[in-house]
Amino acid sequence: MGLRDDLERFREVGEERREDLEEFISYGDLGGSGANNINIPIKVVDLPEFAYDPRDRGGVGQGQGGTPDVGQPVGPPQPGDGDEEGDPGEEGADHEYYQMDPEEFAQELDEQLGLDLEPKGKEVIEEIEGDFTDVTRSGPNSTLDFERLFKEGLKRKLSMDFDEEYVREALRVEGKDARDVFEWAREKNILVSWAWVADAYEDVPESERDKWSSFEEMDENVEQTTTLQRIRRDGLREVPFRREDERYRHPEIIEKKEKNVVVVNIRDVSGSMREKKRELVERTFTPLDWYLTGKYDNAEFVYIAHDAEAWQVEREEFFGIRSGGGTKISSAYELAAAILEEEYPWREWNRYVFAAGDSENSSNDTTENVVPLMEEIPANLHAYVETQPGGNAINATHAEEVERALGDTGNVVVARVSRPEDVVDAIYDILSTEDDDQ
Repeated sequence: MGLRDDLERFREVGEERREDLEEFISYGDLGGSGANNINIPIKVVDLPEFAYDPRDRGGVGQGQGGTPDVGQPVGPPQPGDGDEEGDPGEEGADHEYYQMDPEEFAQELDEQLGLDLEPKGKEVIEEIEGDFTDVTRSGPNSTLDFERLFKEGLKRKLSMDFDEEYVREALRVEGKDARDVFEWAREKNILVSWAWVADAYEDVPESERDKWSSFEEMDENVEQTTTLQRIRRDGLREVPFRREDERYRHPEIIEKKEKNVVVVNIRDVSGSMREKKRELVERTFTPLDWYLTGKYDNAEFVYIAHDAEAWQVEREEFFGIRSGGGTKISSAYELAAAILEEEYPWREWNRYVFAAGDSENSSNDTTENVVPLMEEIPANLHAYVETQPGGNAINATHAEEVERALGDTGNVVVARVSRPEDVVDAIYDILSTEDDDQ
C-alpha cells in the first residue's frame, strides 16, 4: 500500500466516519446540539507528513559546542522539545461535527433500530390558496378572465357566421321566394335565420329575381367564402360577447393534509433526582424529541417539571433543570391535561405524553391519581421512563404500579434505564409500542 492509499484511508476514517448513532445517544454530548440540528462528533485524524527539525544541527555524531559530560545537567527543555504549557495529555484530540436535521436523524435511527415507523393517528387538513386556476360566475372586474370571454364570443361568431353575399345571390334564383331560399340554406348547413332571409328578400329588386335559373347554376358561378377567409380579408370587426360567458378567475383551494403532533415531556426534579438520574432522563428525552420532530410535518413540545408541584418550562430550562423537595407526580399530569385540553384538542392533534423520574412518588398518588389521569387523557402513547442507576430503591414503586394497572391497554409503556447502555433499548420500546387503534 503506497503513501497515496494511506492518505485516502486517513481521510476516510478521519473525515467521513462519524460517531455511531447509538454510541452518540448513550455517551455523546447531546447538549451540543439544538432542537433542529444534531451535531454528531467526527474524530479528526492528522494526515501523515514529513517533519523537519527546525533547529540547526551538525553532522552525524557531532555535538553542538561543549557537549556535556555524563551526568551533567542539560538545562530546561527548549521550545520545540515538547508542550510549552500544560501537562502531558492535557489537550484532547480535535473534533469536528457531522450535522443532521431531525428528519435525517429519524431515518437513520429507524435503520439502526429496525423500526421503520410511520406517523400514526389523525391527519389535519389545512386549506391554502393555490394558483388562479378556478373560475366563478362573479367577482371583481380585475379578475375577469377576458381571454376566456373572447374565446367564447369567437366560437359563437364562428358558429353563427355565414357568407351573406352568397345567400343574397340565392335570393336571385328565378321562381324562388324567401321560404325556398331558407330551406335551401338549411340543407347546405348555412346557419341563417328566417328573419334575416325574409328581410334580405325584400331588399332584392324585382328586376334581379330571375338572375339565375336554378340554385345549381348560382352555385357554379358564385364562390362561397369561409368565415376564416372573410376574417382575413375584412378583419375581425365584431365579436358577440354575452354576460353568460363572463368568468372570473379564482384561486384554487388546495387541501393540504398534515400530520400534527404535540409531545408533552414531564420530568421529576425532586430532591431524589441526583445527577446520574437527571442525565439518564435527558439522554432518553432528547433523541425522542429529535425523532418525532423528524417524523411529523408539524411537531410542538410542552415541557413540564415537577416536584410536589408542577410548572411549565422552556426547552432550554427543561434539559438541565435542578430542584428539590418532595414528589407528587399527579401534579404534572393535571397540568398536562389542562394544557392539552385548552391548546391541543384531541380531534386535531396526535398526542404523546412522556414522563420520567426515579419512580419515587408520594403515598398512594400513583394508584389514586396518576393512573386515572393517564386513562382520562386521550393520547397516541403514554410512556414512563424509570431512571434508577444501580437498581430499584425500596420506595420506587411508581413504574411498577403503572405497569400493573395499564400495561395491557395498548398505548402505555414503561421503560427502565439504569445505565447509558439502556437508553437506546428504552427508546425502541417506547417507539414500537404506539397503539394503531388510538
